[in-house]
Amino acid sequence: MTPAQQLTRLLRGTANVFPLDELRSRLEGGAPLRVKLGVDPTAPDIHLGHTVALTKLRAFQDLGHHAILIIGDYTARIGDPSGRSATRPSVSVADVERFAATYEQQVFKILDRSRTEVRRNGEWFGEFQLDDVLRLVSHMTVARMLERDDFKQRYGEGTPIGLHEFLYPLMQGYDSVVVRSDVELGGTDQTFNLAVGRDLQRAAGQPGQVAMLLPLLEGLDGSQKMSKSLGNHIGITEPAEEMYGKLMSISDRLMERYVELLSSREADGATPSHGGGLHPMEAKKALAAEIVARFHGEDEATKAAEFFRDRFQRRQDNEPVAVTLEPGRGEVWICQLLKEIRFAASTSEARRLASQGAVKVDGQTVDAEFRFRPGEHELVAVGRRRLARVRVGEKPASS
Repeated sequence: MTPAQQLTRLLRGTANVFPLDELRSRLEGGAPLRVKLGVDPTAPDIHLGHTVALTKLRAFQDLGHHAILIIGDYTARIGDPSGRSATRPSVSVADVERFAATYEQQVFKILDRSRTEVRRNGEWFGEFQLDDVLRLVSHMTVARMLERDDFKQRYGEGTPIGLHEFLYPLMQGYDSVVVRSDVELGGTDQTFNLAVGRDLQRAAGQPGQVAMLLPLLEGLDGSQKMSKSLGNHIGITEPAEEMYGKLMSISDRLMERYVELLSSREADGATPSHGGGLHPMEAKKALAAEIVARFHGEDEATKAAEFFRDRFQRRQDNEPVAVTLEPGRGEVWICQLLKEIRFAASTSEARRLASQGAVKVDGQTVDAEFRFRPGEHELVAVGRRRLARVRVGEKPASS
């Protein structure tokens, strides 16, 4: 591609790029760019929200640029304060190491392993002395730190801000100095952090990096950022059937957002959308099939689509799915039951559904604390499309 064509492709789906002229001139220079993305292993798995930036990093790779993935094993110990209304709980070193190992495996479902430089920022922060820390913090003032929207809000409300949280943007920025990044990718909540990296690079005598900001992907609730802690996520290692079903559960409005941020076909104008003439349900099926195939393969995507059709779409005939529990089963917590019958991928998701008034037992709306009693209760419904008739199996005859 020409530099102009590369720029057009790379800008697709971004929220902001600054300075845009610098990105254009660096592409016109012809040398491969060093493109950095940092991820903090604060949870065991990657979800679709993480893949927005990872997919953009892969786009740079496909254009011949050099991808640098920073696994933030040291920054994870602080936790990114961006967008937070309170100090993050600390993550143990053991958990960080365990989560980092899963991240390093899962990112290559998206990135080209042979063209990715993977670094851990513990390589340099583990060697830091007090002099190094003092030198780093000398580049920041308290006044500028409090210009951040999240810190400004917390300070104004009297919500505590840990001094260690002030270190986070400086540490993320120093990563850029070490790897000499030309471009750094991040969500829109990372604007301050990426700007700090640019400043630290210039203070170190390097050209300041270009900041490429990407939209934050909403979770299944359609309102808050996708997050495992909120139970509104879709993990890339979830079973194909669960992933497909979750994608089919999103609203039509959210579907268009997911197409924009997740679909690789969008670049070719081939992804179905409302504007593409397909019914929203068909467009959603196409998106679900594409995403499941990306992480599980075409065969599993086909099986997941068949499973969804057989189990859920026959709701058109108002025919409930028959579910049989093991003999002797007593009362079941409704959230656990929804997970067992695969109407929810997790108990946290089941709680969310119940809190939204989407769960009914025998036609009556129930809350997340409801206990289902086999024999006394029978029909379980989530929304208008998921209906199950739950019964207990017969005990085997004694010999």
